[in-house]
Amino acid sequence: MNFNVFIPVRIISGVGCVKNNQDKLALGKKAFIVTGKSGAAKSGALDDVVSVLDSNGIAWSHFNGCRENPLLTDCFEAGKMAAEFGADFIIAIGGGSAIDSAKAIAAFAANRDISATDIFDPKKLENDPLALVAIPTTSGTGSEANGTAVMTMPDGESKKSFGGERNWPCISFLDPVYTYSLGHYSSVSCALDAFAHAMESYLSPKSTDVSRMLAVYAAKNIWDILKSEPKEFSENDRAILQAASCAAGIDISITGTGFPHPLGYSLTMLDGVPHGAACAAFYGEYIAYNMRSEEGRELIESFCEKIGATAEELEAVLPKLANVELSLDEDGIKKRVDLIVGAKNYLNSPYVLSDEEKYAIYRKLFLK
Repeated sequence: MNFNVFIPVRIISGVGCVKNNQDKLALGKKAFIVTGKSGAAKSGALDDVVSVLDSNGIAWSHFNGCRENPLLTDCFEAGKMAAEFGADFIIAIGGGSAIDSAKAIAAFAANRDISATDIFDPKKLENDPLALVAIPTTSGTGSEANGTAVMTMPDGESKKSFGGERNWPCISFLDPVYTYSLGHYSSVSCALDAFAHAMESYLSPKSTDVSRMLAVYAAKNIWDILKSEPKEFSENDRAILQAASCAAGIDISITGTGFPHPLGYSLTMLDGVPHGAACAAFYGEYIAYNMRSEEGRELIESFCEKIGATAEELEAVLPKLANVELSLDEDGIKKRVDLIVGAKNYLNSPYVLSDEEKYAIYRKLFLK
């Protein structure tokens, strides 16, 4: 039995949870709000947060420059802004990009003398990051429930993650109403991302009894909604997806992700494919390759039985929902695989891909 777990974030859920728990949001005297351009406002979350801050006499400043794939340099500059404002806590409102950005901004604001790339060296972060509140407006990354953030490097083509026990949000608010304004395909992509977290965690050599319970909870709830390939999501669907996404976010804090994640990064960075869809595009291959090992086959069969699916159904439905259609030549394939060929996630599966197999998967799926 392995019941080891570290989950330091307090999670409050339900419709109206921000306004109904104003004292929990007030972590200091000056808040630095981190969002994308418009999603936080459209969701209604920004208005709710500002209302709470104003009614409690908390000063705030708003940075709305988060990009879909957060740039390390943007976060570095925003960290300076937060420090100059005198912020003593950060509030992230948005999807995984905004919350990941906020994790970096919180670290940079508390460590003003470091360089941008020093964030990847825990020894250079002398001070703990500023306290962080996370309010997701999507149901995908689960970043509100773990301490990891993924940054786009200055070259604009590669990604690198940082994080640890000091980088978790202090508190996260899950209000499904904030996800209602998200478009259908974006919602599907987010659900695919959360499902990927759950399944890749279940198959991970780092899995524990806790992580596998969370994986089954998340994946079954997501699969029950996605298996019919819905054209729209009900309010109840969105509440279920939000909770499942959060559970899967906790899950990967224990185990990390498997090889669909690095394989998908290049599609997101170079081809604009949403992250969840980019992962799901490789799910047929993820299942097929892991079925080659006895351990992988047993885990996939166990996972499928527990969520009420078959491996064949997952191989068919998940890539179909992703709907990724690319036509690449050999040079394009080489460029994309070369960017992610050395990622550590490849080791986090029962079957470990060789470098040639990474190229072979890309050729099978995308060679014109």
